[in-house]
Amino acid sequence: MSLLVGIVGKPNAGKSTFFSSLTMVDAKIAPYPFTTLEPNTGVGYVRKKCPHPEKGGKCSPQDSVCENGTRYVPVKLLDVAGLVPDAHKGRGLGLQFLDDLRTADGFIQVVDGTGRSDLEGNPAQGADPADEVRFLQMELEQWIYSIIEKNWKKVKGRGIAELADVLTGLKVTLPQAEKIANELGLPLERIEWCEAERLSFAKRILENKPMVVAANKVDSGADLKALQRELHGKKVIPCSALYELVLRKAAKAGSIEYWPGDSDFKILKASREQEDALRKIKDYLSSHGGTGVQKALEELVFGGLRMIAAYPVEDEGKWEDRKGNLLPNVHLMEEGGTAIDLAEKVHTDLAKRFIGAIDARTGRRVGKEYVLKDSDIIKILSGR
Repeated sequence: MSLLVGIVGKPNAGKSTFFSSLTMVDAKIAPYPFTTLEPNTGVGYVRKKCPHPEKGGKCSPQDSVCENGTRYVPVKLLDVAGLVPDAHKGRGLGLQFLDDLRTADGFIQVVDGTGRSDLEGNPAQGADPADEVRFLQMELEQWIYSIIEKNWKKVKGRGIAELADVLTGLKVTLPQAEKIANELGLPLERIEWCEAERLSFAKRILENKPMVVAANKVDSGADLKALQRELHGKKVIPCSALYELVLRKAAKAGSIEYWPGDSDFKILKASREQEDALRKIKDYLSSHGGTGVQKALEELVFGGLRMIAAYPVEDEGKWEDRKGNLLPNVHLMEEGGTAIDLAEKVHTDLAKRFIGAIDARTGRRVGKEYVLKDSDIIKILSGR
């Protein structure tokens, strides 16, 4: 589970509620700035249709969950403290909070869709949620730029490999660094880039880390039409993290039957007061198609990060492992990933000894360059 999603935003936008609703981790939740000081980590799940019905049996997941034919695949989530203007200069412990985000593959920015809090997280009226997105974009760009500036003496006059080495903490690879430099028309050797070129490079690095905007607190009557118009080109998902958290807790307590992302739920046992509250949420789900929280995560993972699912098996005929578990494991792979990439995910030794793979659906033998398709079932062949 190497994929890491950062939950970001200003204070008091509902980040911790959003994070808790995805993970059920008991993060501190309060209506004032800087509730979160240390990063919270947890596991959320994205949904995929499980292939087990093709075999006519029930799967036995060892690393995920399957319910009613839906596979819930784990994703690591990181919730950092609220970022404020000039965070990249250290304001509000900003440098510490930004540093926590180094290894994130992509971001979900939670914004206050009601416009009832300013960029500092203080109560306000008529604030523009689009400003939250613009300010955070600038903070993240300046933060990446500051990392380049801090290490520029090591890079100046040398090659792109030295710059890529400085940026490995941001999960920037040498091929990525070369691609960005080529797209910007920047030399790869004897680098003497000016300040504007270095900033352009930093901006392009950020663009390679996709972001989804979760417009939170829609249950409080937020009108998102203006926000969606202003942020055309960015994915804006209306959300109610509060309702999602209520539903998750009620399901855990056995009061309702509800699965993340569903647009409805079944009330099993509840007091009259609880039932009234749940009916209100039911009406909300009916008109919005869900709380939006699960949708935001899946939009980032499958849309922005372009991940697909792959199922490694040891018995290509039965789709089982050596213990007889049907479809025991599932891995999220980047679109375009190959059979040897899957072997690497399963175990580095398997990749080192890789001699081929078998597409379990067709029985066809494939090589290391075979490009995985979504929901592929693959047996890795290895030598001694």
